[in-house]
Amino acid sequence: MTRVLVVEDEPQLVRALEINLKARTYEVDCARDGATALQLAAARPPDAVLLDLGLPDMDGIEVMRRLRSWCRSPILVVSARSTSDEKVQALDSGADDYITKPFSMDELLARLRVATRRVGTAGRTVDGTVVTTTSFTLDLPAKKANRAGRDVRLTPTEWHLLEVLIRNRGRLVSQRQLLHEVWGPGYRTQSNYLRVYMAQLRRKLEPDPSHPRHLITAPGMGYRFEA
Repeated sequence: MTRVLVVEDEPQLVRALEINLKARTYEVDCARDGATALQLAAARPPDAVLLDLGLPDMDGIEVMRRLRSWCRSPILVVSARSTSDEKVQALDSGADDYITKPFSMDELLARLRVATRRVGTAGRTVDGTVVTTTSFTLDLPAKKANRAGRDVRLTPTEWHLLEVLIRNRGRLVSQRQLLHEVWGPGYRTQSNYLRVYMAQLRRKLEPDPSHPRHLITAPGMGYRFEA
């Protein structure tokens, strides 16, 4: 059974999320501040996290950064912050999705299903087990990345994006195809997601992110992986 950690300080919203998640057979843990969330996540590792950014004891971005130091489960930010810069900051800090309050419960549940399904299926369709380039090595089944002798932590969404590119290595993958495969059909126009995640992957894996050798952009068209 899928365990979801809800990190939210609004009691009515916590109750609504808990009722709807349990009705769909999710196991639910609830935390109303960041410290409790980190303790619960360590004691009962979640399969997914729904995270508010406006918590009483610390900013949700800080909670996410601490979780991301060891947790690979998808993190879906659920926040009233709605500017583009705030969304990009959250995605850049490790969020797998961003849902703006107020939201439709059906939409949130659909995005949660996509996020957990993505983690469950990632890597099963990629040919080969280890991809080696001149700059880094990717062990796909083990979800381990290494660059210059050091382990590199990648989020589930970053892994999925890489796996789609690797499956099509040497070929251009359109923005629409990447968005559809990684985020789902409702995201085919959200090219800003791709820009943020490709920039993160280059920072983590490329020796010179401003002149990438392996994660190549075709402006206005898509991306290509070159070993």
